[in-house]
Amino acid sequence: MTSTSSSPVTETILNFIDGSYRKGSEGKSFPNVNPATGSQIGLVHEASQADVADAVAAAKAALTGPWGKMTTAERVKLIAAVATEIERRADDFLAAEVADTGKPRHVASHIDIPRGAANFRMFADVVSTMPGESFNTSTPDGGQALNYTVRKPKGVVAVVCPWNFPLLLMTWKVGPALACGNTVVVKPSEETPRTAALLGEVMNAVGMPKGVYNVVHGFGPGSAGEFLTSNPDVDAITFTGETGTGQAIMQKAAIGVRDISFELGGKNPAIVFADADLDKAVEGLSRSVFLNTGQVCLGTERVYVERPIFDAFVARMAAAAQGFKPGVTGDRAYLGPLISAEHREKVLGYYRRAVEDGATVVTGGGVPEISGAEAGGFFVEPTLWIDVAHGDTVMREEIFGPCCGIVPFDSEDEVIALANDTVYGLCASIWTENMSRGHRVAAAMDVGVCWVNSWFLRDLRTAFGGSGHSGIGREGGVHSLEFYTEITNICVKL
Repeated sequence: MTSTSSSPVTETILNFIDGSYRKGSEGKSFPNVNPATGSQIGLVHEASQADVADAVAAAKAALTGPWGKMTTAERVKLIAAVATEIERRADDFLAAEVADTGKPRHVASHIDIPRGAANFRMFADVVSTMPGESFNTSTPDGGQALNYTVRKPKGVVAVVCPWNFPLLLMTWKVGPALACGNTVVVKPSEETPRTAALLGEVMNAVGMPKGVYNVVHGFGPGSAGEFLTSNPDVDAITFTGETGTGQAIMQKAAIGVRDISFELGGKNPAIVFADADLDKAVEGLSRSVFLNTGQVCLGTERVYVERPIFDAFVARMAAAAQGFKPGVTGDRAYLGPLISAEHREKVLGYYRRAVEDGATVVTGGGVPEISGAEAGGFFVEPTLWIDVAHGDTVMREEIFGPCCGIVPFDSEDEVIALANDTVYGLCASIWTENMSRGHRVAAAMDVGVCWVNSWFLRDLRTAFGGSGHSGIGREGGVHSLEFYTEITNICVKL
């Protein structure tokens, strides 16, 4: 088992297959590292190809076992019990999430863990009220026919998860998959294995049938990720993560014509008009740039500000950035680490590139001074640039760190063109007190989600996803049902 009640230094994190915790059959393991200290805090057992095959086989068998025979009401009741058990064990999940990600406790306790439970409860409610279609059809002989639809689970769903919000984004997929009657095999990020493994204890506690929920640990190519996505008994694949990885998974999914749902990278713009409420804009954008140390798929890395307020906005954002302190213990002003030493070097590489390309560093641009246990953590400074050209590398490529370039603009048409000039299309935010303009510009954004005078304000029933290199498909509310179910149309001649 994997339990956060034991010492995290000695914790062993196992695969969860067919209702039981297992070591990897080939004896391979890899270290689990706390990003806030850089120290090893556990050992993760890597799943072999045979282990992954066992997990997929268990998931397939469960489709025709007790799980597959449950009514929707019975299934929904069990899923709601999962939400309740996560809430009951919130402290365990919080400890696991903080240890894996290094993020401050106030972030994980207010976002990650509550949303993890809410995802199960919300999708249980959606499925309980799921409508069907029916049509009365005139037939050539003058009679009538009744056409109606029946939704059925898609089958075994591979859930490949990212490391930035491990529990939240995993349950965003597992919740609707199970609510629709599927079974799942989860491959969490190798950086953040704990909460996915811990959820196995919850599944057993509430009486979830064996094989419905499975977890395999490992990496991508040549490891659990590739073994899972290439397994022919996987019926659908849902993935959140980097665009290049999504392309590789898409190639695997093409064999057997398996369905996919992808939420990928982004280079999200914000547009601040001169009539914006600066207090609202700075508060909202300081969150969208720096929350979770910039490791948010919806985060803002490009900010376009109308010229009359450009200097004032830059000064206010710089003050906000300088108010964040590195570390994980403390109040809301504390900025956690990046996920790994490798990712920190990637972000610092962009910091260096910005200067090489002629950007002016308003604040940040390096590694903060920090003492104590956290001196070994993977921290970087929150960073703002001006004097960046729209075509510069740091304005084109996703960085996934606490930074943004700020660029002035002079007209609405100009800024719409700048915001949309990207291969990505995940989200955007518009800041203006002119609501006619807000509606107009938001509708012109080539993105899946656009906020006006807010950011990260989510109703879980609404469509979520991106266009272009930011993904394929939409999830959320009834939109998730389109991916996690197959529809059979039944035509009855009356």
